[in-house]
Amino acid sequence: MDADTSIEFGEIEPPSDQARSAAIALHGKLVKPAGSLGRLEELGVWISACQGQAPPRPFTRPRVIVFAGDHGIAQRGVSAYPAEVTSQLVGTMLTGGAAINVLAAAAGASVRVVDMAVDTGESAMRSIGEFKVRRGSGSIDVEDALTDDEVRAAVRAGIAIADSEVDGGADLLIAGDLGIGNSTPASVLVAALTGSEPVAVVGRGSGIDDNAWMRKAAAVRDALRRARAVLADPLALLRTSSGADIAAMAGFLAQAAVRRTPVVLDGLVVCAAAMVAEELAPGARRWWMSGQLTGEPAHALALEHLDLGGLLDLDVRLGEGTGAVTALPLLMMAARVLAEMTTHEQSGVSGPLVPVEAS
Repeated sequence: MDADTSIEFGEIEPPSDQARSAAIALHGKLVKPAGSLGRLEELGVWISACQGQAPPRPFTRPRVIVFAGDHGIAQRGVSAYPAEVTSQLVGTMLTGGAAINVLAAAAGASVRVVDMAVDTGESAMRSIGEFKVRRGSGSIDVEDALTDDEVRAAVRAGIAIADSEVDGGADLLIAGDLGIGNSTPASVLVAALTGSEPVAVVGRGSGIDDNAWMRKAAAVRDALRRARAVLADPLALLRTSSGADIAAMAGFLAQAAVRRTPVVLDGLVVCAAAMVAEELAPGARRWWMSGQLTGEPAHALALEHLDLGGLLDLDVRLGEGTGAVTALPLLMMAARVLAEMTTHEQSGVSGPLVPVEAS
């Protein structure tokens, strides 16, 4: 093991209260009734606070980072698809044919895929395997997902990826997940951190039938027993119950907050990683926005735990960052409203009537 096994995150400053107040004041001057754009106004205020200025700058380089990895628990029959689909879908992403490629292009974002633990040694994957920790993970119902060294390597990879994206000019980040069986460790993490029972967190994932649901519930039950024993230590929890992809996402989300860069969260797997990231770096969640709601029960528990509400409710449960990137145009609109709408004074449009107090 490395001599220095600690992982420490820098101080997380909250988004700017001054910019938030300025954005709220600006909304009151624009040519519209106060509050008439609803949550778009709230989004614009959040963006201003994250950027530290009002009006905010329209986003110019949103980036989707897809963390790919296989999971040993998939061998328990907890998914509707075989494990080899992970590497096949990664190949599809690399050629631009996956859902996230199409949706990101439509929303003006670019996509990067990172192989953290895909169970393949194909040469085509080497170009995205700079941070690869291992092939697959341990079956978390009976063994740890990762070793001590591997979990630290994965979290540090996530930190490095966040740093490289921000240094490269990314002004909005989206984390996506890709891995057959990954909703099972995600459900375990949510159950452990919220004190929930297995039946309260197990959903249908990739579209599993009743028999697979029962197998998944049993896997979560057994894995949860192991997770609860290390609940006080976020790194130990990731080692025991996640996988290199989820651990890297946790590091990525925490470091994005350290770097004062807003993040749009996707579905269950990303939000499970976010819960651990908040444990690793308290206060990080103030830099995140949830892009969507899904039908996964554990996702709802995660959002409640993080005190975040989803922007869209389109039942997008694919993963890959698809739900988050679908919400991206709303953030673009919210920023441009503050940046480009005219005020009552600029346009010569009369403001609201001010009631006259009785003498």
